Amino acid sequence: MKRGDAPVPPPLRVGIACFSTFGGSGVIASEIGLSLAGRGHRVHVFSDERPSRLPVEDGPNLTFHRVEIRPYPQLKDSPYALGLTSAIVDVCRRERLDVVHAHYAIPHAISAYLARQILAPEEGAPAIVTTLHGTDITLVGNDPSFLPLTRFSILASDAVTTPSAWLARATRQNFAIADDRPIDVIPNFVDPARFHPASPSEAHARYRALVHVSNFRPVKRVADVVRVFQAALALRPELPLTLALVGDGPDRPAVETLAAELGVRDHVQFLGERIDLPGVLRASDLFLLPSETESFGLAALEAMACGLPVVASDVGGLPEVVAHGETGLLAPVGDVAAMARHVARLLGDDRERARFGAAARARVEAHFRIDPIVTRYEALYRSVLSMPPSASRTRVRA
Repeated sequence: MKRGDAPVPPPLRVGIACFSTFGGSGVIASEIGLSLAGRGHRVHVFSDERPSRLPVEDGPNLTFHRVEIRPYPQLKDSPYALGLTSAIVDVCRRERLDVVHAHYAIPHAISAYLARQILAPEEGAPAIVTTLHGTDITLVGNDPSFLPLTRFSILASDAVTTPSAWLARATRQNFAIADDRPIDVIPNFVDPARFHPASPSEAHARYRALVHVSNFRPVKRVADVVRVFQAALALRPELPLTLALVGDGPDRPAVETLAAELGVRDHVQFLGERIDLPGVLRASDLFLLPSETESFGLAALEAMACGLPVVASDVGGLPEVVAHGETGLLAPVGDVAAMARHVARLLGDDRERARFGAAARARVEAHFRIDPIVTRYEALYRSVLSMPPSASRTRVRA
């Protein structure tokens, strides 16, 4: 180090607890872990299965810990939260983790808190950073049976983040979180080198392809995707439209049945949980996301990075991602006719669609690139570690 240079801070030891299922929270958690490991930090990822965005093998700075779930007759439901607590305690004792980054309040932040209470002072108590992703605030955590636990996990965390200003406001309102309790808005992100527009050599046939990506839960309103597609076909009968549905989940059988009933099944592809998501997006022309609610809309962001305009619900954090009239078009939740008109408009005008797609990519480059956002998380970790123990790692009265 040259004289006058700022000292280089030591690498961090970070635990990341996340869901492994096909969804935005697991994607973001995995990408944060991979980026931190690439910067020289030591990262430990905890989940019930290896998240799909992680490599199949551990790397030099990243270790995956599968949470062992052993069924007991006395416990009717899966003891995942308890198994996660034990796994965090074990790794903290061996590796002296500085921070546990919990993605979702329940169960991950609660398990991190329990682990911290179990550890003796000489074993080191990690700081807890909790990222709220949406349904832990608007659905699961807001259930009366979970609300006290969710609120406690927020107050017990050393730092709390949300991906959108809308979710930060919903958190304060739903859980009576005072304005003087910081909630950092750190948006979700995308790797623009992996998610990029199609090159001229990748130009696809002269069909018009819509694409939707989700976990096929009711909140995603995948049936509306099919209804919008059918209505757009009626508005643009001269266009050979196709629809690609990426993902899987509880609503898939009903959606397949609906596609057959509406007479569009031959135009719809059910692709399942595709690992090559960028390739699917680059082979498409327009992204459709008619969700009941979205705290952010990571799937829409990844589509925008690939140069796709987005037609989506005007709800939750989506207006913070999709600029209406610039990178996509928004409509009220459940307004199938309005969304179909938006789809027909963009798929029927190559020049306008290209303009929207270019603006979408530019918005991603300007606001949602992975490197600057992971740097913000890195700074947040160091910030909570610099807090006095009396302020950051003590018993919280909820």
